[in-house]
Amino acid sequence: HPTLMFQRDLDLAAHLDRLGFDEFWCGEHHSSGWETIASPEMFLAAAGQVTHRIGLGTGVVSLPYHHPFNVAQRIVQLDHMTRGRAIFGSGPGALPSDARTLGIDPMVQRDRQDEALGVIIRLLRGEPRFSHESDWFTLNDAALQILPVQEDLPMATASSISPSGMQLAGKYGMMLLSPAGKNRNNAELWKSVAEAATKNGVKSSRDNWRIATAVYLAESLE
Repeated sequence: HPTLMFQRDLDLAAHLDRLGFDEFWCGEHHSSGWETIASPEMFLAAAGQVTHRIGLGTGVVSLPYHHPFNVAQRIVQLDHMTRGRAIFGSGPGALPSDARTLGIDPMVQRDRQDEALGVIIRLLRGEPRFSHESDWFTLNDAALQILPVQEDLPMATASSISPSGMQLAGKYGMMLLSPAGKNRNNAELWKSVAEAATKNGVKSSRDNWRIATAVYLAESLE
C-alpha cells in the first residue's frame, strides 16, 4: 500500500540515522508506478523530524519540471527544517514518460537543467537582486527572502546515461551523483568532469562523487 511504503521509507531513514550512515537520498518521479515519491523535499522534511544527524539529499529534483525560483525556495526551507542537513541534488529528469506527461521535449531537458542551475546557485548564494528572461521561465528583480542555514549548501548533479551531468558537475564545481554508476566506465567518463572544471576555473574531486548501485545482502556466500 502506498501509505505503508512512505512509512517504511521514513522508518528506513530513521534506522540509517541510528546506524551512523552519512547520507540518505530520494528522488522525484511521476509515472513509473513504483518510484512513488513525487516531492523529495516534502519527504525529506518529514524524514528530518525522525532523524538527527544524517544528511538528507534530493536525488534528484528534476529542474525542467519546475520554476527555478520555487526550487530554490523549497531547498532553503528544507535546510531550515532539517537544521542544516539538506543536500541539493538536481537532474534533467530521467523518465521520458514524465517529460511527455508534462509536455516537455526531452531534447531540451539537459540545457534547461544547466540554465536553471545557474539561476538557483545565484539565488542560494544571496546575490543582489537580478532578472532573467528565458523561453520557459522569467525572473524579475529576484532574491530569496531567506538564505540556507548552511553557508555553503552542498549541491550535486546527476549523471545516469549521458556525460552531460558530469560536465555540469565540473562546470559548477559540485558533487556528482551517479544512480546507475556501476553500469558504465566511470573512470573514462570522469574526464568530462575534470575537463569542464578546468575550463571554468573550478576544482573537481572524486571525493565528491556519489555512486549508487543495487546491493543484495545474503545470509551466506552460498
